[in-house]
Parts: sequence; structure tokens; C-alpha cells
Amino acid sequence: MGDRAVIVLDTHAWIWWAAGSGRLPAVARHTIDGAAAVGVCAISLWEVAMLVVKRRLELDREPLEWMKQALALPRVELMPISPAIASGAAGLPSAFPGDPADRLIVATALDQRVAIVTRDARIRGFAGVATVWS
Repeated sequence: MGDRAVIVLDTHAWIWWAAGSGRLPAVARHTIDGAAAVGVCAISLWEVAMLVVKRRLELDREPLEWMKQALALPRVELMPISPAIASGAAGLPSAFPGDPADRLIVATALDQRVAIVTRDARIRGFAGVATVWS
């Protein structure tokens, strides 16, 4: 992603932003709108699919189609799980939450040296990564 102004979206932030939801606070929306690139971690694709399967998320179309369209939005870049990111996620302190998706999203932001847009208090409370919400 280079030296450009980049932001990584936690899964819920990606869902709400892509849907044009009013659930994003103004600070988060402003940060996303001002970013040259909006990073979506590969693990977020799995999270969206699982949320639909578990009936914790209802989309207006099939998950695959929703993901394709949400990834096709301007400035969105899909961020793969590289060996460095996988290793970084595994190496986070044991006090960090054990949720694999959260660990991979945080490791992605650390690897890219960018902030995460998230409302997740556990991620926001982790001193090792910059976050944006309100």
C-alpha cells in the first residue's frame, strides 16, 4: 500500500461503510473518506460469510455478490494474509484477545503501519496499534 494515506477497516466498519450505514461515527467516516486507500483484510471476507451463516448479519444479496460489490468500491484494496501478517498475529501478546480475525486485522495494520477503524474496545485498548472511531 506504500506511502499513501491508508486506513484498515475492521469487519463491522467495512460492512457499515459499504452499506452507507449511519452507524459509523463522523470521525470514522471522515477518516475513511480522506484515505487514499481503504484496506479490507482477507479474513473479513470469511467473517462476513460466517456472520450470515450464523444469522447475525442479514445482507440484501448473497454474501459472495455483496463481497464482490463491496470490494469493487473506489479505493478499496483487499489485503492478503502474508507470512509476515500470519506470524505477527501469532506473536501478539497473550493478553490480546484470542479472536483470530481480530488478531489478523491488528497484525495487518501493524505490518502496514496504519490505523484501524474499529469500535471494538479490545482492539482500541491495545496500545500497540492506532485506532480511529469517535
